[in-house]
Amino acid sequence: MRSSVAGRRSFRFSHWSFMFAEIAVWSFAVLLVTGAVLMVFYDPGMARVTYDGSYGPLRGLLVSRAFDSAMHLSLEVRGGLLIRQMHHWAALVFVAAVALQLLRMFLTGAFRSPRTRQWLIWVTLLGLAMAAGETGNALPDDNLSGGSLWLILSVVQSIPVVGSWVGSLLFGPEFPGDRVIPVMYGLHLVIPLVMVALLVVRELLVRRHGHSRFVASLPERRGARPLMAAATTGMLIILGFGFQIAPIWLYGPAMPSQISAGSVPDWYMGFLDGALRIMPGWELTVGGHTLSLAVLVPTLVVPGVFFTALAAYPAAERLLAARHGRPATGRDVLDRPRETPVKTGLAVAGVTFYGLLWAAAANDQLAHQFHLTVNAVTVFFRYAVVIGPVVAFAVTRWLCLALQQAERETAEHGVETGIIVRSPDGGFHERLAPADHGAGQLAAKI
Repeated sequence: MRSSVAGRRSFRFSHWSFMFAEIAVWSFAVLLVTGAVLMVFYDPGMARVTYDGSYGPLRGLLVSRAFDSAMHLSLEVRGGLLIRQMHHWAALVFVAAVALQLLRMFLTGAFRSPRTRQWLIWVTLLGLAMAAGETGNALPDDNLSGGSLWLILSVVQSIPVVGSWVGSLLFGPEFPGDRVIPVMYGLHLVIPLVMVALLVVRELLVRRHGHSRFVASLPERRGARPLMAAATTGMLIILGFGFQIAPIWLYGPAMPSQISAGSVPDWYMGFLDGALRIMPGWELTVGGHTLSLAVLVPTLVVPGVFFTALAAYPAAERLLAARHGRPATGRDVLDRPRETPVKTGLAVAGVTFYGLLWAAAANDQLAHQFHLTVNAVTVFFRYAVVIGPVVAFAVTRWLCLALQQAERETAEHGVETGIIVRSPDGGFHERLAPADHGAGQLAAKI
């Protein structure tokens, strides 16, 4: 009994897909450390000062104290640019790792009881990571973040009833005002504290319930956690040192009447940009008030439905299973994606929907590269985001059923060896080897 409890409490790396959670944890640790260093040099004030730093093209311009401190940190503090770029790269990697962890849990059924709370924690972490990323992007007060503030104002004002009030809390009586950067800075500090609490709770739940596993897994590696920490931190150092990101000195200070050419959001917000671009310019008047559906639907309704569906799926699956007399009980052994064709099809349909919206964010570039009109590309994506997920679901479900059928035939007739033998009566046939179900499962996953 004692060895069993100890085994549950130690991290075990028995499948390559389990690394996503570890990458998320250690990239978040890098975020906390680099963020603490950045706090020492960053000033969130919006008072106007004259830039007199080392970057000549901007010298003499009136900039905010936030932009001035970000420039000082980037170009004049020893190692400041490395820390700042590591922080930005760690944010991008963290969101990617959380998204892949959610996809892995969904495909393998790891969201079922007793791990439903872990699933909800990861869903919440994804939303909080996006919010932390957006608040962090606004802090340098450069021309790129200024464009993001315009979008935030448009989204907030599209909210019925309370939109104007929320906008005044963020920006004050006029845009951009003198309070939005301090507000964003405060949110950027509070959100990570909530995320720390969630990750601590998640770690306690893992220690309590243990790790899930596949039927056939690789040998367990108990020393994988330090290796994952070193690998994640090392890769972020390489990215921060060798790959430039967010060069605010090229963007310049934020100007309410200007926006940088070719401005694009971070990768995880690309689907919102694409949804905004392909959404028709619909408006609805209710009680003398105009609702801008062109902004409200892609920026609030679509993400709201997405996160609600993620959070509610475990309960919905239990309810449907109970109605069909098949209670969905929790277990440690994970599903193979082919064993649950409907769930796998839903996952692929969701990824397809997200990918099409993400691609739609480049509708102008696609039109330029393929010598098409922007309107033609936009119309294509309007149909594709509806038809594409349906086709992806049908094809994925068919492939899963075909793989199941192939496994059943292999189990019945054996595995083809490629060896041709001659029978006593002069005929030729292929020699078949007995099927090893466990080995087939492991080979299919690897």
